[in-house]
Amino acid sequence: MSQTASVITTEQLAAILGDPNLRLYDCTTYNEPVPPGSDVPYRAVPGDKTFAAGHIPGADFLDLQGEFSDTSAGPLFMMADVPKLEAAFGRHGADAGKTIVLYSIGTMMWSTRFWWMLRSLGVDARVLDGGLDKWKAEGRAIETGAPKGYPATTFKANPRAGFFVDKNVVKARIGDSSTATVNALPPQFHQGLEPSRYGRSGRVPGSISVPAPTLVNADKTLTSLADAEAKFVAQGVTRDKTVICYCGGGISATINLLLLTQLGYDKLTLYDGSMGEWARDPSLPIETD
Repeated sequence: MSQTASVITTEQLAAILGDPNLRLYDCTTYNEPVPPGSDVPYRAVPGDKTFAAGHIPGADFLDLQGEFSDTSAGPLFMMADVPKLEAAFGRHGADAGKTIVLYSIGTMMWSTRFWWMLRSLGVDARVLDGGLDKWKAEGRAIETGAPKGYPATTFKANPRAGFFVDKNVVKARIGDSSTATVNALPPQFHQGLEPSRYGRSGRVPGSISVPAPTLVNADKTLTSLADAEAKFVAQGVTRDKTVICYCGGGISATINLLLLTQLGYDKLTLYDGSMGEWARDPSLPIETD
């Protein structure tokens, strides 16, 4: 799959909507507030209710935390092991021979997270630019009700190394000039100027700020590749460096990873635990402005 083929437009999706080889998935999750002092930063709520209220015709629904994450891990949304993911994707009719299209509501980060997960398993998918928001804004067809699902398949992963790193790798790369560690959270959290729902305020020492929200247009579509590259290069993110992206829960940083992939960067990885892990571990260093 070419880099640009990681994204599909609403027009392109509309043209293949009836294709029997298409596997279309709504990936939406909502992070709902929890009481102060709670042991988790937010409550992950699957978007099945908004799916039932309106989805792209023929789509199925994927529950990221419920079916596709390691629920034994402390931080939410941690990558599950390969057998669990093979079983889950197989239940939903996905396999490498299908045209897999992912979308979400409100933000593309849920669909880009699934895109990154699938890439790590050796399966290429496409993300709908602008998600359901753009689809609806254009007056395109909407279907209601529970997912009908696709016939189950035997999903066979062919895992690719290096797509995820843990806190030990991130810590070891602090101060390494060949590494760019990129924080996708908004600037006030990067700088430590506002309290963090993840624990200690601040950032991984030496990390740089390229907020995911700055890579998205008002209509929920991705910014241009030229604009994205300018934002990354301005922060010292160049193709010769290993790029570690992180955020709060390993979700919004996948927007950065999608654009970097489209730009041809190839030494990319995601710190899966992100600040949901880092900020809560007092043995790990933290930096603020």
